[in-house]
Amino acid sequence: MYENQTMGAILERMLDASPADIDKRQGSVTTDLLSPASIELAQAYVALDNVLAAGFAPTSYGQYLEMRADEYGLTRKPAVKSIGALTFSGPVGTVIPAGTVASTGGSAPTYFVTDVVTTVIGGSVTVVAKSQEAGASGNVSMGAINVLLGDLVGVVTVTNAVNFDGGADEESEAALLARYLERARRPATSGNANQYRQWALEVPGISDAKVYPVWAGGGTVKVVLLDDEKTAPAPSAVTEAAAYIESQRPIGATVTVIGAIEVPINVSVDVTLAPGATIPEVKAQIEAGVSAYLAGLAFTDPLVRWTRVSNVILDIPPVVDFATLTVNGGTSNIVIADGSVAVLGTVTVT
Repeated sequence: MYENQTMGAILERMLDASPADIDKRQGSVTTDLLSPASIELAQAYVALDNVLAAGFAPTSYGQYLEMRADEYGLTRKPAVKSIGALTFSGPVGTVIPAGTVASTGGSAPTYFVTDVVTTVIGGSVTVVAKSQEAGASGNVSMGAINVLLGDLVGVVTVTNAVNFDGGADEESEAALLARYLERARRPATSGNANQYRQWALEVPGISDAKVYPVWAGGGTVKVVLLDDEKTAPAPSAVTEAAAYIESQRPIGATVTVIGAIEVPINVSVDVTLAPGATIPEVKAQIEAGVSAYLAGLAFTDPLVRWTRVSNVILDIPPVVDFATLTVNGGTSNIVIADGSVAVLGTVTVT
């Protein structure tokens, strides 16, 4: 808005407003005295532009967006630690102290910590653990944790037989803005569907929700949830969401809160690769591309299109062409039932 309020424009106005009978040429006393003030005023107009941007939610950012959101009682959702279980194997009777740390290893390891004391019985013992730091980086697949830290190194080994899940990064500005706009544009009152959706979205780790009023008769409500990765949330996140909604809901309502039903999308393709390309490299890119495509469909489009999957594959630079492509064993579109979500299953590349 103030782009034209440059130092030169301001200085020219100030000189025009000065008496006509004084010297205003470049290098004159008048010009030299007014120039510093015009520079400061130009910087003030730049600041005013920033103030305007911060004052309107769609262009706001950082703490200013949080202040706007606070007007509706919204706060940025914090990061959440992932939860899973570690299995320790070693001599019978070995004590695994609370606070035992294991990691994924590698150049950028993720660390996990046990909460309780346990003892190896029958050669192994499994204990609940959480990621040391909150965030989505704690969501690791089974078998990813294999490095032990501390006094037990060389005595026992560690692994995870199940995925660690439920970790979530701090709510992004885009997600916070989306919740703010939803609160402003979709009024929620007296326990209507909008309000149940907004309650669900206030829970860390929940990115989307569908509400089914009167789904099993009068007074019943079902809420189906998605996590930040557009998949079914971890059980702990579903439990937290159910408890929070239960504390907010109107008296007399019977509420069911569940995670979306995951529908695996299995892709098999025979590709022709560019010189120098490798199957593992292309497989990783296909997995990333199809995952992104499926995430965009979640709760918005019930159809997984064979042609869109083929486009994802052909858009990968190392792929010259493909001969055969099947999605869930066929070449037809896959219809995802209401309340379900398509997620990446297996990817086979030959």
